[in-house]
Amino acid sequence: MTRILPVAASMSASEPGVTLNTEMLARLMPMFLWLDARGRIRAMGPTLSRIVGPELAEGADFARHFTLRRARGVEQGRDVALTGRRLVMTLVRYPMFNLRGLAVALGPGEQADVLVNLSFGIQLSEAVRYFGLTETDFAASDLAMEFLFLAEAKAAVLGELTALTGRLRLAKAEAETEAQLDPLTGLANRRAFDAALTHAVKSATRGRRNFALLHLDLDFFKQVNDTLGHAAGDAVLVRAAHVLRDEVRRGDLVARLGGDEFIILLRGPVERSMIEGMAERLIGRIEEPIRLDGVDCRISASIGVAIALECRPALAEELMAEADAAMYQSKRAGRGRWTIAPLRFGSRPQA
Repeated sequence: MTRILPVAASMSASEPGVTLNTEMLARLMPMFLWLDARGRIRAMGPTLSRIVGPELAEGADFARHFTLRRARGVEQGRDVALTGRRLVMTLVRYPMFNLRGLAVALGPGEQADVLVNLSFGIQLSEAVRYFGLTETDFAASDLAMEFLFLAEAKAAVLGELTALTGRLRLAKAEAETEAQLDPLTGLANRRAFDAALTHAVKSATRGRRNFALLHLDLDFFKQVNDTLGHAAGDAVLVRAAHVLRDEVRRGDLVARLGGDEFIILLRGPVERSMIEGMAERLIGRIEEPIRLDGVDCRISASIGVAIALECRPALAEELMAEADAAMYQSKRAGRGRWTIAPLRFGSRPQA
């Protein structure tokens, strides 16, 4: 039902007055509230009516649906009609939402009706989502929805940028991990080993735990490659890598240096008896037959060991040279053996 608001406005005394009806107000201010002099609701905008609920009866008291929280010290009642009064109120049905408004009198005197224009203020985005509001629920001249769309677009862009940054970081981490892994065996590669060895030397230099290197080379691997092909050779390397990984402790590092050469960094504390026992087990397990294409492949391993007993600036290079020399000494002594530098020999008991 369209109601006429008693508004009198003219450019001059000789010009006719201007009248407004609720239909006009609904288009201009979809959240308007029209109160009579006693604080009863005469009409409200379509958006506000939708939010308050269809049970609103004509002539309902303002306090039935709204709670006045602040009006510059004015108590709830007729005084809310003071021209220019800024209001803060909540919905009785939805107290989590604040409404901000401006009340004006529709005529002179204390008995004039009051028109209040309301908005959700900074809670606009929450209200739009909660009540399912759309652009049609706001005046065409209201830029609030446009700002809301811009804010949501910005949030979406920032969210996508954040997700993209996360994906790039993950991809970088995965690339760095892959750059330090041997693609065939999944062991650390030479780059990762060099970094770990440098760190171990620095730790030992600061008086922390000693460590040891086990340089391992597969014996008779070339014969497998030449006889059964590279696929069989790869299977042997993968099997050897599994044995090495299975025998070391959690904090130790196993790396493939290339070809059929492997190296183990035993982080401290280390003892000769422990190293000797590990070398024996490694050789024993590697010598177990590997069935490939109906053929039993037999290989062995020669191991050279260097133990860091003292710390020097060139310790890493010296240890690598010692372990390498000890490994070749094991090969010259008959293969399938271990040697601890400086040239302490050992071999598995023969069956």
